[in-house]
Amino acid sequence: MFQPKQMSKLLIVASKQQLEPIVTELYRMNIFHIDDYVEKGDDQWEGFKIGMPLKGADTISSSLVKIRSIASAFGIGSEQLDDVAKAKVQALKQSIEKDLPAIADEVEHLLSQRSKLEASIKEYEQKIEALRPFTGAPFPMELLTGYDSISCIAGTVKSKPVISVSHELWENQQKNGMFITVAVRNEDLAAVEKSLLDLQLQKVAIPAETGSASALIADYEQKIAGIHKEIEQISAQMATIREKHQYFLMSSEELLTADIEQAEAPLRFATTDLAFAVVGWVPTEQVTKVYETLDRVCAGKVYTTELEVEDYNDGPPVEYNNPDFSHPTELFMDIYSRPKYTEVDPTLLMSIVYPIMFGLILGDVGYGLILLAMSFGLRSMVKGSEAGNQLMNVLRNCSISSIIFGVIFSEFFGFSLPWGPLWFSRHIPIGATAEGAHHASAIPQLLVVSIWIGILHITLGRIWGALNASRMEHGHHKSLKMYANIGWILVMWGIIVLIWSKFPIMLMPDLTKMPELAGGLNVATIAGAVMLVLGLALIARENALDLMEVPTIISHVLSYTRLIAVGLSSVAIALVTNFISIGLIINPQLANLTPVGVVLIIVGVVVFLFGHALNTALGILGGGLHPLRLHYVEFFTKFYRGGGKKYNPFGMIRKLTEQN
Repeated sequence: MFQPKQMSKLLIVASKQQLEPIVTELYRMNIFHIDDYVEKGDDQWEGFKIGMPLKGADTISSSLVKIRSIASAFGIGSEQLDDVAKAKVQALKQSIEKDLPAIADEVEHLLSQRSKLEASIKEYEQKIEALRPFTGAPFPMELLTGYDSISCIAGTVKSKPVISVSHELWENQQKNGMFITVAVRNEDLAAVEKSLLDLQLQKVAIPAETGSASALIADYEQKIAGIHKEIEQISAQMATIREKHQYFLMSSEELLTADIEQAEAPLRFATTDLAFAVVGWVPTEQVTKVYETLDRVCAGKVYTTELEVEDYNDGPPVEYNNPDFSHPTELFMDIYSRPKYTEVDPTLLMSIVYPIMFGLILGDVGYGLILLAMSFGLRSMVKGSEAGNQLMNVLRNCSISSIIFGVIFSEFFGFSLPWGPLWFSRHIPIGATAEGAHHASAIPQLLVVSIWIGILHITLGRIWGALNASRMEHGHHKSLKMYANIGWILVMWGIIVLIWSKFPIMLMPDLTKMPELAGGLNVATIAGAVMLVLGLALIARENALDLMEVPTIISHVLSYTRLIAVGLSSVAIALVTNFISIGLIINPQLANLTPVGVVLIIVGVVVFLFGHALNTALGILGGGLHPLRLHYVEFFTKFYRGGGKKYNPFGMIRKLTEQN
């Protein structure tokens, strides 16, 4: 508990004759995390070099590229296939050899046709765009080009031009200015262009077309429509191919991915001309299985041994070792950083505390039921995504916590349940008839509870900080780190005891009445001062500059009051929504129902639904982000380092193909 799975480091050495069966068996077991061999030229690995892929890797890679290209064109993935029978490997390999080339050729031909047609559409669209300014011109386009002594200018100017030389002008007022075409003698061209530039001429190229612009545009639009029909036919053919071969393509992709990973595995091994060696990690509980399996497949012609590990801090990969209900929370750990092998893994604690914090913020049966429905209803949108499913499970756990705290707080969309609050009430009196007026709120008590959560959470973080230091540090620095964490605990609790000795606070020990020892100071005051001074000394012993961070103790503890403050804002929004929609709009109309009153009742219902929908969204954000912040910022910074390497065993979990 609170530790990753224990790992053992194995060295496997055998002759190259055993390379393929060992690779196949390691892949099948899917428990061996390979440490890639890197040529460093050290004495330990003298004579070894990186291995070469197994025979046939090029062919497998070529087929895999084809399949992935087709799958990409079809937009299909293995996550879209559920409840299908697993394909027989041998039969599938024969189909790949026999059917894949024909499918690839057909798809490639269709894709090529579609690309050509799409290029044609773009070409016609560009022509239409070039012709559009000439729409309505009383002359065919061929009259604007092809002269030896006359030049034509086309473009947009801000106002009608006045041209002093002999010319032919056509003008057309458009949205972005006046479009003109001007025909002048070549010798007058420069002067005319200069005069037009004064009118901010924006020249356009004259299309080399024959016929009127309007007729040409209509013709091109007709051609585009025809091409779209051809593309639709091609898309229909591709949809048919996709429907027919989707399972074959995805199962082949899975099979060839497994084959290519095995074929290229020697690139991660150290090899000589006659032998190879590979180093990797397996869960300690699986070491015997590796020994026995490799001995069996190689008939004893393999040397496998467990290597001694000098420093566990950086070497072993990290595999979580948590109960099932904690697995969704591993998503939040990986977002922050996976723990190092030797440090405390807080996933289990976070999987318990995070939903509790969420429930404290959004403790309402109604909102909890909505979130619970969402956690199941949205699963189809994250189908095939491990992270998406983890997130939905976190939402499910948090919604259950919301419902439980809703029962405790007696809240249902801001209304009271038939029973009163089983714990402290969060109801706020809003409006003369609001339900919240029926229960006396206990906001100060709830704030004190949130401070207690902060004190205990941070204290645990510092204890784990000392524990991590004892595991991960060495020599003198180890004791400094450990005692510094103890110092932080003493400082925090020293401040707390000093406060308790001077001020009685509800739900906290009252130390103000303890007997005085000297100078009007009682036992608690002196004890708190001693703890504070001793703690400061221990912190300064490790790093004096850390004393500047001492004020953050108070701010970090008080930061936990957000659990109640954010929750109260949600309660207030719910109560105000109910008061406005029901108390001010619906109830008065029900007393004397009129046609106008019916409309107002509908408005009240809309306000009710919109207000609670908005409050649900805010509840998800507030309930989700604030507990996450308290863990990442206030809690993890006391002990957590992260940076662990993910355990990534050599192999795969087959979904569509049978294991050899």
